Amino acid sequence: MEAAQAIKNEKQIVVALAGNPNSGKTTIFNSLTGAHQHVGNWPGVTVEKKEGQLVSEGKVIRVVDLPGTYSLGAYSEDEAVARDYILFEKPDVVINIIDATNLERNLYLTTQLLEMGSNLVIALNMSDELKAKQIDINAARFSELLGVPAIRTVGTRGQGTKELVAQALQAAGNKNPRVVQINYGKEVETELAALEQDILSNRQLVENFAPRWLAVKVLEGDQGVLKRLAKYPGLERLLARRAEAVKRLEGLLGEDIESLLADKRYGFIGGLAKEVMTRRQTTEERLSRSDKIDRIVTNRYLGIPIFLFAMWAIFQFTFTVGDPFIGWIETFFEWFGGVTGAWLESAGMPGLLMSLIVDGIIGGVGSVLVFIPNIFLLFFAISLLEDSGYMARAAFIMDRLMHALGLHGKSFIPLLIGFGCNVPAVMATRTLENKRDRLITILITPLMSCTARLPVYILFAGAFFTANQGLVIFSLYLLGLALAILMGMLFKRFLFKGETSHFVMELPPYRVPTLKSTFIHMWEKGSSFIRKAGTIIFAVVVLVWALSNLPVGVEYASQDSILGWIGSFVAPIFKPAGFGTWEAAVALVFGILAKEVVVGTLGVIYGAEEAGLTAAIAQAWTPLSAYAFMVMTLLYIPCAAVIGTIKRETNSWTWTAFAVAYTLVLGWLMAVLVYQFGRLLGLG
Repeated sequence: MEAAQAIKNEKQIVVALAGNPNSGKTTIFNSLTGAHQHVGNWPGVTVEKKEGQLVSEGKVIRVVDLPGTYSLGAYSEDEAVARDYILFEKPDVVINIIDATNLERNLYLTTQLLEMGSNLVIALNMSDELKAKQIDINAARFSELLGVPAIRTVGTRGQGTKELVAQALQAAGNKNPRVVQINYGKEVETELAALEQDILSNRQLVENFAPRWLAVKVLEGDQGVLKRLAKYPGLERLLARRAEAVKRLEGLLGEDIESLLADKRYGFIGGLAKEVMTRRQTTEERLSRSDKIDRIVTNRYLGIPIFLFAMWAIFQFTFTVGDPFIGWIETFFEWFGGVTGAWLESAGMPGLLMSLIVDGIIGGVGSVLVFIPNIFLLFFAISLLEDSGYMARAAFIMDRLMHALGLHGKSFIPLLIGFGCNVPAVMATRTLENKRDRLITILITPLMSCTARLPVYILFAGAFFTANQGLVIFSLYLLGLALAILMGMLFKRFLFKGETSHFVMELPPYRVPTLKSTFIHMWEKGSSFIRKAGTIIFAVVVLVWALSNLPVGVEYASQDSILGWIGSFVAPIFKPAGFGTWEAAVALVFGILAKEVVVGTLGVIYGAEEAGLTAAIAQAWTPLSAYAFMVMTLLYIPCAAVIGTIKRETNSWTWTAFAVAYTLVLGWLMAVLVYQFGRLLGLG
């Protein structure tokens, strides 16, 4: 106990993980911290912040997973967050994760970290893939040339992570890390020296920045750094000297200053790579495994059918494996409700309070929690595709289709994220540089079927389409995607006319996902559903229960209750769609707060009796009206959290109101079309 307390009281060592996207940084973070991690947002921005900890050699190490970035400029929030954390929070050690199979591309970030004077340890990750690519990297020579430790790692297998931690602990005591100075050429170096002299004469700047690094950033015209310097005295003189230097250099060398500096960095990188890397065969002589797979999965004709098959397979897996668990959990809540009710009755609890616990909390929240197995299985399957590298290909495949339809290819990335949750999907539109493209994508993203709608689908598909649950739910996801693309085309043609910009997407190599990493990703995404069940859904089902019992003396959950009044007022609107009952209407009304609440509301209204909610649904709906109801749930007004996010991202109540209005109308029209067309075909 005393030893544990001593460890707790000792000053933590802070280690930051920095690296390019797809370098395996998150895999190493998961390998180091395991379950001891938490996720939030960096202050003032919506960029995700991951932290975790481990104990090694009696020392507590706090690991901060910085956003993946190719450089430390200020062209995106990710870059600014990563740079500012290293620059101003000053972690004890920065572990730079490098994809060893793409050494030269990854080293651009490394050079910037070295220029910054970071206390660096380098992980040459994916070292196992070097052999397949016929590449050798001399890690010892690499370490010698840069003056920092370099460790071979295989993040997916946990290889090299112990050595990485040991080197980080050793580096943490280094008070004078090596600062690499790239030679930018005689003319540039003359101007840098002059700028550095000005910086050295300013005590406040010297205390907060490495002078050489700051001189490079000022000459480069890094807007993020210049903005930070605004509070320091003497900035005007520094900027005036920079303006003169840029004018001289660009006039003398005939190239803009930013390109000049970048070219010199790449020259340094090229020379370093030649020193440490040996290729036994060129890329042209040997196709990689990823190239061979991509010839099939990104094929112009096969790509989209393969993507659709992959999505269909996910839903088949989700329901084939998850259905038995749903039955067991449903049986448990029925038993638990009965036992709890009997015990409370024997204890003499008032009937109203007993109804709150049994009908409201157990019946309402329990009716949602029964779908946890399916939701976790869905996230497990999606995490497998993401970790394997396939989901990046899905975006690449759809990019071609999106451009053919006149939409921005990059828009498909937020749409893919929308399969998980529409809130981060709307936020992900920030990657679109053009405001028009951003607005179109924000408006169509709520049409993507998030996991919050999944409990509704599972409930109704289980009641009416038992033999084809996966296929029915797959059709809803496909419908949402098709309508999102269609509405995007209409918005572009009538509301946002103009040319669509292009983008280049990196395709990471295929990798075999590790179960540990996949389970961590599954838990990160799935646990948010449990938290929501314990907060928002709990609060709403209690509210629904209260409205079901008011006015005092009314029969519980009857049409004469306030809940019944609300439903009866709204119900006629949905009569043409086949579900014009007050129960269906009130479920949709409360579903605006959170889509999972649709099931929770129905659970409170129908109660979790012996026959269960599924049986009650089967009596109140037909297969056709049930499918129309699912279509309405898919498309109508996004949940309150998404509405708030749209307002924040567009900074416009007009566009927020438009998103609410058009999705409501679209949902109603599609539900009516499904029901009425189905009746014409004799399916009613």
